[in-house]
Amino acid sequence: MTQISWVRDELLLACALVMENGWRELRQNDLRVLELSDLLRSLPLHGDAAVDQRFRSPNSVSRKTTDIATAHPGHVGPTTKGGRPTREIVSDFLAHPSEMLAAARALRDGIASGELHRIPVQPDEIDEDGGQGAREGRLLLRWALHRERNRGLRSRKIRQVQRLNLPIRCEVCTFDFGLTYGPLGADYIEVHHVTPLHTTDPRETRLEELALLCANCHRMCHRNYEGQSWRTPDAVREEMHSAASHAASRVS
Repeated sequence: MTQISWVRDELLLACALVMENGWRELRQNDLRVLELSDLLRSLPLHGDAAVDQRFRSPNSVSRKTTDIATAHPGHVGPTTKGGRPTREIVSDFLAHPSEMLAAARALRDGIASGELHRIPVQPDEIDEDGGQGAREGRLLLRWALHRERNRGLRSRKIRQVQRLNLPIRCEVCTFDFGLTYGPLGADYIEVHHVTPLHTTDPRETRLEELALLCANCHRMCHRNYEGQSWRTPDAVREEMHSAASHAASRVS
């Protein structure tokens, strides 16, 4: 079969297993490797690749755990050529261990529940360069974008804001569709999850976890940049103020 490169989501699950094993490789007959092989073959990422029994076989999963283990900076001895994505996932696990393990657990939960198999591909889940380097992986981002586009959830959030007599406008840049476009833009806004999906219950969204954003600021919250594709409105607002201050200093 044609070799299919490991994507971020697969590496996330494999690296979590290696980390929990004390950063040691796992053999192909290990029950944890067998279970991971089955799980990887079920991911909705590679189309019909899983019809070939060689795809993400226990042997290939074991080899990838070796790549991950030997990419650890504390490894002593020969290293394998796991590639840049493997080195990057190890680096992220070392820098953000609790966050990465939480993302792996959320991904497993999504697969086990069947939720991720029911969600169609979202247009923003791959960055402009075609990469999938978001720290939490492509599937969790897909899940988040799908939830944020839930019309019922958005309507409930807007009704909550209206009951509080607050304006329907972007919480980052204060853009108001109604003021700009008149009746055409009245009560139009997008919603964004303030906290990453893997730090909350993926199956239940509270209105307090949602922020109102214009399309531009929403895209900036989710833009894959420096390994992050999830920013709070406060973080994007700080980026805006920083950029404005820098521009002003250049003019003066």
